[in-house]
Amino acid sequence: MLWPTKRLDSQVEDDFLQLLDDEGAGASQHGKHRPGPWQVLIVDDDQGVHDATVLALQGPTVLGRQLKFLHAFSAAQALEVLKRETDVAVVFLDVVMETADAGLGIVGTIREQLGLTRLRIVLRTGQPGYAPDLEVITRYDINDYRVKSELTRSRLFTTLVASLRAYDQLCRLDATRDGLEKIVKASAQFIAEDGLRSFSEGVITQIAGLIGLAPEGLVCCEVNRDAEDGVEHERFRVVAAAGRYRQYIDQDISSIGDVRIVHLLTRCLHERRNLLEDDGVALYFPVHENNALAAFIDTDGPVSQVDHYLLDVFCTNIGLCAANVALVTELRTQAYFDRLVALPNRAAMVNELDTRLAGADRQSYSLALLDVDAFAETNDLLGHQYGDQLLMAIARRLREALPDCFVARVSGDVFGVLGPSNQLTDDCLYGVFHTPPKVGGFERPVTFSIGLADLRDMTGSALDGIKDAHIALKRAKSAGQGQFAHYTTAIATETRDRTRLLQDLRMAFSHGLLFPHYQPQFDLKSGKVVGFEALLRWRTEEGQFIPPDRFIPVAEQSGLIVAMGAQVLNNALAALKTIHQAGFPGLRMAVNVSVMQMRQPNFVAMVQSALEASGVAPQELELEVTESVAALGMEVMVERLQTLRSTGIAIAIDDFGTGFSSLSYLDQLPADRVKIDRAFVNALDSGTGGRIADMIVPLGHKIGLKVLAEGVETEAQANILLELGCDEVQGYLYGRPMPLDALLDWLAKQPS
Repeated sequence: MLWPTKRLDSQVEDDFLQLLDDEGAGASQHGKHRPGPWQVLIVDDDQGVHDATVLALQGPTVLGRQLKFLHAFSAAQALEVLKRETDVAVVFLDVVMETADAGLGIVGTIREQLGLTRLRIVLRTGQPGYAPDLEVITRYDINDYRVKSELTRSRLFTTLVASLRAYDQLCRLDATRDGLEKIVKASAQFIAEDGLRSFSEGVITQIAGLIGLAPEGLVCCEVNRDAEDGVEHERFRVVAAAGRYRQYIDQDISSIGDVRIVHLLTRCLHERRNLLEDDGVALYFPVHENNALAAFIDTDGPVSQVDHYLLDVFCTNIGLCAANVALVTELRTQAYFDRLVALPNRAAMVNELDTRLAGADRQSYSLALLDVDAFAETNDLLGHQYGDQLLMAIARRLREALPDCFVARVSGDVFGVLGPSNQLTDDCLYGVFHTPPKVGGFERPVTFSIGLADLRDMTGSALDGIKDAHIALKRAKSAGQGQFAHYTTAIATETRDRTRLLQDLRMAFSHGLLFPHYQPQFDLKSGKVVGFEALLRWRTEEGQFIPPDRFIPVAEQSGLIVAMGAQVLNNALAALKTIHQAGFPGLRMAVNVSVMQMRQPNFVAMVQSALEASGVAPQELELEVTESVAALGMEVMVERLQTLRSTGIAIAIDDFGTGFSSLSYLDQLPADRVKIDRAFVNALDSGTGGRIADMIVPLGHKIGLKVLAEGVETEAQANILLELGCDEVQGYLYGRPMPLDALLDWLAKQPS
C-alpha cells in the first residue's frame, strides 16, 4: 500500500500545504518570465503507484512553479525519457521492477553516461530488504531512500520539496558559474572586438543565476559621456541583451520602445546608483569617469532582502571587473588604432592581413600602400596642424570611397588599403581623389605614389606582404610623383639580387676588397697633368670586378656610402701625399661626395680632420658633388659648401645637366669647376650631339667656373672640346684609372 492507515489530521495537512503556497508566492516575485513547471519522473511497474503519487502531489505550486509528471514502467523506459527530457528535476525510482535491482541498475547510467548530475533521485521500494548500501547512495548522489509503506502525503511532499530545493540550488550554482566563466573569458580575451559585449552577456547570465531568473527579460546598456566644445554629451547604447530584447543590441536605448525600461536605465545611469523598483531593477556598474554600464532586470515585484544584498555585493565586484575590461579595451585601442585619423594603425593592418592570407579568398585580394607626395614639404610650408588636417581629410575620403576595404594608416604619410583586387587598380585608387579633398574649407589637390601587391603572390607572413608592397612603393616613388608600381616576380628577383649584392658589399668592405684607382686629369691646352680623380673599385675573391654603377647606388640607399666615402677620402689624401713626396708637387685630388655623406652633421669636421691627418693642403683637395645635393635644401647645402670652400677646398659640380635641378643652382652653388658628363661627350661625334657641351662651356665660363669634360676617348672629341674652349679633360684617351703604384710609374714616364 502507498499510504499507511494512520493519517495526519486535516488541520496539519492544511498548514503544510499553506507553507508550500507561501514559498511559491515568494519565489514568484523573481520575474514575469518564470521558468516552466518542475518535471517529476515516476518510475514504477505498478500503475497504481503512478496514480497514487500524482493524486497526492498535484495541486499546489512548489517553490513558485507547477508540477508536471512523466511516467515510465521499466528501467529501459526511464532511460529513454531521461534522454529525451534533459530538464527533469526529480525522479521517484522503484528499486524492484523487471528485476530485483532494475532501479538500482540504472542509477550509474543516469549519473555517468547521461551526465545528469543535477537530477535528484529518490529511491522507493515496497520490499525493505532490497535497500541499497551506503556506498551506492554516496557514490551516485542518491537524494533519499523511502519504503512505500512509510510515505504519507505529507512525507511525500517533504521529500519532493527537499529534492526540488536541492535541484534548484544546483541549477543556480551552475548558472552563476556559467556567468563567472563568461566574465573571466571576456576579461581574458580583452583584445577581441566583442570583449565588452561578452563581458556584459556574462553579467546578465550571472544576475539570472544569482537571483533565480531566466535570462529572458534583462538588458545591459552602456553610456559614453564625451565633451565636445566644452559641452557633455551622453550616448546610450545596448551592448548586450537576452530573450526578446536581443534584437536591440548595438542600437540606441530609445529603440527598445518600453518607456519603463528606458526611464529606469536612464535614471540609473544619471544617478549612478542601483535602483530597485517594484516593476524592475536597474543595476549600476561604474567603468571609468566617462563610461558606465547599467543592467535592467524585468520583475513582477520587489526583490527579497537577500537578493538585494547579493546584488549590491555583485555590483561592487563586477564594477571593478568592468573597469579592468575598459582599461584593457583602451590599451587595445592605443595599440591598434590611430586616433588622429580615426583609422586602424599598422599593427591592426598586420593582424587583418594575416587573417586574410589564411582565408580561402586570398586569391582575389590585394594590398595597396598610398604615400602622400611632398607631404614633408607641405608640413614645412603650411605647418603641422595643416598637415594633420590633410591626413584626416585623406583618411575620411578613403574610408567613404572604399567601404568594402580595410583602410589603415601604416606610417606618417602612408595609408594602407586591403581589399578586393578589382577595387584597387591604379584607375580606381587615383579616381578616389579625382575631386580634391577639402582642408580648412578649401579644396586641396593631392597626389600619391602607390605600391600594390597581390595576396596571391605573397609567400610569407603579413609583414612579408607589407614589405612586398613597400618595395613596389619605392619603385613608384623612384619614378617621380603620382606614379603607380605593381609588385611582380621580376621586382622580387631584382630585390633579392640587390639584397644579396648589399650583403656581399658589406662583406667586401669589411674584408678590404674595395680599393681606389686614380684617373689623371689634364689641362686641355698644355696637355699637362693637373690632378686625379679617386675612383672606387670592387674585385670579388674570385677575381671578378663589380662595376661602380651597380654597387654605388646600393651603398647610397643602405647608408654604407658614409663609411665607404670616409675611407676613400682618407686613402685618396694619403695617395696624394705619396705622389707629392715622389716628386710631383702641385697636383690636386678630386673625391666624390654623396648626398648621404653631406647629410651627416659632422661631415665638414670629418673632411677637415682627414686633411689634418694627411698633411695635404686644403687647396690640393677638390670635392665633387652632383646636382642631387639640392635634396638637402639650398640653404643647408650652400652653407656647408661655403664652409669647406672658405678653407681652400675646391668644389666641382659633377654630371652637370643629367639631373632635374634648376640652372639657378649652378649660379647659387659655391663652386670652382663644372664637369661635362661623359654622355654629352660621347654625343660629340654625332651631327647634333655637341649642342649640350657647346652650351655648358660658355655658361660655366660666364659665371667664373672652369669646365672639365670627362669620358674623352677619341682625338675628335678632344679637338671639338678644344674648339669649344673647354679647360680640362679626363678619359681613356689620356689615361685609365690606375692603382697608386701604377700611377707613380705612369707619372715618371710623362714629359716634364
